[in-house]
Amino acid sequence: MKQDPFAVLNDHKAAEVLRRLHEDADRQLPRLLIHYLAQLPRMLSGRKVTFTDSDATEFYADKYLPLDRDQAAFCYLCARALKAKTVVEFGTSFGVSTIWLAAAVRDNGGGRVIGTELVPAKAERAREHVAAAGLSEFVEIRTGDARQTLRDDPAPIDLLLNDGFPDLALEMLTLLSPRLRTGAVVITDNVGTFKGNYADYVRYLRDPA
Repeated sequence: MKQDPFAVLNDHKAAEVLRRLHEDADRQLPRLLIHYLAQLPRMLSGRKVTFTDSDATEFYADKYLPLDRDQAAFCYLCARALKAKTVVEFGTSFGVSTIWLAAAVRDNGGGRVIGTELVPAKAERAREHVAAAGLSEFVEIRTGDARQTLRDDPAPIDLLLNDGFPDLALEMLTLLSPRLRTGAVVITDNVGTFKGNYADYVRYLRDPA
């Protein structure tokens, strides 16, 4: 029998909110599949998928785009294993993964999850979801371009969830890498789905230099 991913959370309130949000995200899958249908040949052949400047503020403005439940539970467990106190998340969206990470930071004895979201309305909804889960004191969500909002934070980072727009993944990693502590972990989603968009990112990570 497959284990319930929410079983890693010793927090009924947060788990209840997360179950609801994941179910809401599931209902958006058909629209996402239709949206990507025209790009499917490029995705299957490992070529770049086009993301327009208006995607974030138009089509994706009401989309959750969360990690799936197993991935999110994995991030929670990684943060717990690292005893993470400072977590940075590029791509907060509606705050689903933020709640998982904040629960880990809380269970580690306290700290801060710094989330980032370009669209103000999504950032506000994310804050509401975090509050409903009872985790607001462990979360700071910054609104605006993450390349600016994350530029000047001196805290050593224990874990980075690099899960915003794929074409910015490498830029965000190089921006934040000087502040990653020794032994920090970086988790990046969608590398297999959008192979062309992450090609430079993967090449950078595999370069011994």
